Amino acid sequence: MTENSRSADHAGDSQAGSASASVPEGTNARRVFVKTYGCQMNVYDSERMADALAPEGYETTQAVEDADLIILNTCHIREKAAEKIYSELGRLRKLKDARAEAGKATMIGVAGCVAQAEGQEISRRAPVVDLVFGPQTYHRLPELLARAGTGEAVVETEFEIEEKFRHLAKPAAARDGKRALTAFLTVQEGCDKFCTFCVVPYTRGAEVSRSVEQIVGEAERLAARGVREVTLLGQNVNAWHGEGADGRTWGLGELLRRLAEIEGLDRLRYTTSHPRDMDAELIEAHRDLPQLMPYLHLPVQSGSDRILKAMNRKHTREAYFRLIDRIREARPDMALSGDFIVGFPGETDADFRDTMDLVERVGYASAFSFKYSPRPGTPGAKLPDQVPDDVMTARLHELQDLITRQQKAFNASLVGSVCEVLFEKPGRNPGQVAGRSPFLQPVQVEAPESLIGEIATVEITGTGSNSLFARLATGHNVKVATSASA
Repeated sequence: MTENSRSADHAGDSQAGSASASVPEGTNARRVFVKTYGCQMNVYDSERMADALAPEGYETTQAVEDADLIILNTCHIREKAAEKIYSELGRLRKLKDARAEAGKATMIGVAGCVAQAEGQEISRRAPVVDLVFGPQTYHRLPELLARAGTGEAVVETEFEIEEKFRHLAKPAAARDGKRALTAFLTVQEGCDKFCTFCVVPYTRGAEVSRSVEQIVGEAERLAARGVREVTLLGQNVNAWHGEGADGRTWGLGELLRRLAEIEGLDRLRYTTSHPRDMDAELIEAHRDLPQLMPYLHLPVQSGSDRILKAMNRKHTREAYFRLIDRIREARPDMALSGDFIVGFPGETDADFRDTMDLVERVGYASAFSFKYSPRPGTPGAKLPDQVPDDVMTARLHELQDLITRQQKAFNASLVGSVCEVLFEKPGRNPGQVAGRSPFLQPVQVEAPESLIGEIATVEITGTGSNSLFARLATGHNVKVATSASA
């Protein structure tokens, strides 16, 4: 169940993916099916759930109908997220009944942010659910399963982030026999920003950072297993301030310098960042570390100072522009990504024009944009002047058209340039291999499959709708893994 084995879009995009490792024929192991909604942190959490269950005799499966345990790892960012989960549970009830008729017991769990927000309501509305647990309690999953096995309706949604970080199961080796080349690594959870549109502080709790020792230890184990690229995760990842072995509090820039020393770990990324936490030390790390990829997701949400204030973002558009200038001065080839919300309560045509102006001035390589959707319990849901849906839709289409043009222009600007690609899998067509660029785009190259797992220099020759095309550069270098175990 590797990072690439599930479909999970960027934070807030409630697309679902499921565990991919198959159960060997003839095994007596119990089977677990994990369906993941939402952000990369949920993907990471699902991986750690599987790790916690492995000592209990559970193997992951792609076939939900064969699962003895089904877990929905949920996301609460998008509109009607809870209702979608209840609809899914209705379908799972029929599956559970059919398996029971065949003499097969099935347990169903709901995890993640919807579980945190809904709690007892899930058990009340969907009695088919055996256990409900929030994102800070999955390290206790074996214990919770044991309690559910006695017939207890288990609901565990207390915040225990520090305990979770102390008891995280170690990442398992690839369960399908394939070497994992990229991995997520959670370093920080929770949020203290309290943006008025966001439910995260209420479902993930206050900001808590893992220690340097915990993070470096996990990164070293990943590198020893062949992982060559690690993405550090956090709701506000650049707010990370962890305790070092020397007793000092480190910042993210210093942590990245330490991770860059790990043999075999050739690429570092991090997401998602907040402009207020982008300090000088972190910007200097981008200047100094070749391992730190030149791609930064730095959400601004709106280009209007009036709307930014209403969102409680606590920065202005001019402060964001100045920050972008400092980042690009340190790393001129930096590609930027962002998040945008259109139709926040009270947003006028003039406010939206400010957003369009900001996007034009910054120039994004990619971005995620959404219509505002009120999240229950957030201040934004109570604000007056909610924007009509048809107005939001029109603004979203206009913004997305601009972002698409910028993304195509950025990709086209790379044609003729040379960059390094980490090759991960066979390409779309025979004779091709596929990898990812420093800027996170998929790249298709005609080359032997022996390059999978390696980093090689390529020349970009063209662009497609969703990827770049390239050829191996003349006299190309291959950066061979130094500590990988296949």
